[in-house]
Amino acid sequence: MSKLFDLCNKNVLLTGASKGMGLAMAQGLVNHGANVVVSSRKLDQCEKAVEIINESIGKEKAFAFSCNASSKDELNALVDFSLSKLGSITTLVCNAGVNSFFGSMSEIDDESYDKTMDTNVKSNHWLINMVTPSMKESGGGSIMITSSIAAFHASETLGAYSISKLAVLGLVRNYASELGPSNIRVNAICPGLVKTDFSKLLWENPDAEKASSQKMPLRRLGEADDFKGVAVFLASDESSFMTGQALTICGGASMWS
Repeated sequence: MSKLFDLCNKNVLLTGASKGMGLAMAQGLVNHGANVVVSSRKLDQCEKAVEIINESIGKEKAFAFSCNASSKDELNALVDFSLSKLGSITTLVCNAGVNSFFGSMSEIDDESYDKTMDTNVKSNHWLINMVTPSMKESGGGSIMITSSIAAFHASETLGAYSISKLAVLGLVRNYASELGPSNIRVNAICPGLVKTDFSKLLWENPDAEKASSQKMPLRRLGEADDFKGVAVFLASDESSFMTGQALTICGGASMWS
């Protein structure tokens, strides 16, 4: 029997994982054998997600823990919990993110700017440093951070968000260089417009959804399930020679040029 994409020896910590893309990735990872800790700000949503995952496979492979990703103390508690439940952390999925302001950069207040950068960039920097000791003890690991195709373009209304997601690519590149000698791979996932609660304002109107989808070569918006396979690939040994990359999953909305 083929062992391709076998994750039975992988222990995964996921942030922003109680719904949408994060939940889909958690489901995909568990279905391929991984043990996962599901984290987001609200414990009840984490527990509901874990219940769904564990019931689907008939065993306890997922565990819930609430954490505000912008809090260093809470992230430390999340890592401690994960190590206590899993024994080690071989894979980290940083999917938590916010967009706290819609409008021009000339109008954004300091609080909104700081919240965007702290949650989308600094929290990932903290978390990487917290989990890498366990990965090094395990002989290596895989880290993936959710960026966005917004990183590739300027925006008159999502400027701070776009800047934060571009900074994520810089974070990925630098950590890939620093951690490569320890056999720890670091990659970014760059979604296009995906039908989740996070982007609901951009697609819940049928006319807006149609207009957006018609601009894409595949003529549809992304779905959360489109990211299951990406997470499984990056967590698996089949991506062992890939690091420092930005995987763009966008239906062709943003192509290499």
